[in-house]
Amino acid sequence: MNFSISSNDLQKVLGNIGGVIPSKSTLPILENFLFEAQKDQLRLTATDLDISMSVDIPLKVIKEGKIAVPAKRLFETVRSLPSTEMTFIAEPNNNKITISTSNGEYKLTGESVENFPTISTFKSIEEIKISENILRRLISKTLFAVSTDELRPAMMGVLFQFRKTEIRVAATDGHRLVRFVNSSFSSGKKDIDLIIPAKALNLVLKSIGDGECTISLNEESIMFTFNKTTLISRLISEKYPNYESVIPLDNDKTLVIDKNQLISSVRRTSLYASLTTHQIRFALKKGNLTVSAEDIDLGSEAKEMLSCDYSSEPMEIGFNSNYITDLLTHIDTDEATFSMGSSTRAAIVKPVTQHNGENLLMLVMPVRLNV
Repeated sequence: MNFSISSNDLQKVLGNIGGVIPSKSTLPILENFLFEAQKDQLRLTATDLDISMSVDIPLKVIKEGKIAVPAKRLFETVRSLPSTEMTFIAEPNNNKITISTSNGEYKLTGESVENFPTISTFKSIEEIKISENILRRLISKTLFAVSTDELRPAMMGVLFQFRKTEIRVAATDGHRLVRFVNSSFSSGKKDIDLIIPAKALNLVLKSIGDGECTISLNEESIMFTFNKTTLISRLISEKYPNYESVIPLDNDKTLVIDKNQLISSVRRTSLYASLTTHQIRFALKKGNLTVSAEDIDLGSEAKEMLSCDYSSEPMEIGFNSNYITDLLTHIDTDEATFSMGSSTRAAIVKPVTQHNGENLLMLVMPVRLNV
């Protein structure tokens, strides 16, 4: 195998697909990239057996060949290089690899491709085309709310609900919920519900551009195809919880406030909150919001007052500060709207105005206030 490639081009691709590589694996071969130089392109592949990702890079191949290359050492080497042309030579008889630049040479040992898992051909039973810009927003607005609790596997992914005239996306970890609807998208297909693992969506988010993505489906897996990149992932086969049932319909107290001021205030006051609960307190009265926090064990407390648009009766409600900042940072508008009912009922958070064809709703559960 013999080819040349820009270090910047290779670093970008390795950075995108490197997220597939498991940090620890009982199969050492999975800690490698598969390099396949053929005709006028180089194909790079990584897999953890649940997710496989391949990228094709157009380039002039001097000599074709295949080899598995140690992922961590290669990526760290390429990342530390300045922008330069690299020559990559691999010997098939001993798997020795030599990487040369204008002022350096690096040698490492790869593995035979015979040990690398075979990526089977994807057999699609359904195909949907979607703008990469729409897909990017659907993922980026929901992914942060996915659960990491392995005891609730369904919630470790994002629920995609394809409908004839819209697409609905939802994520929850039991403490917060995001529901994002795009009604400018039309699949023209039958109703399809599927749960895509968070890891796969993170990888898609890192790689998508501004073109069109083809989503191919079968009963167990999903394939994203875009910009010379292919990602195949197993779907989560569990049943997703009925998230619509937890969204309160009669929250009658409305707070409208400058999003950035509130984020800054929450971040400052939360420095004085309990490290266990991260609890902050919202005290509301007409035209005024007081954000406060205290740590009884350390004897620390903080309080800030912010002007706001609020005209209902006074109330107090507690939240986890991390959840509030997470929700607010995913709102595009300068102001955010909180709809609340009582100190024990979930609050709904929305942007003041929605993008055309979009409806973003976020929900956060309150925490019990300290007496």
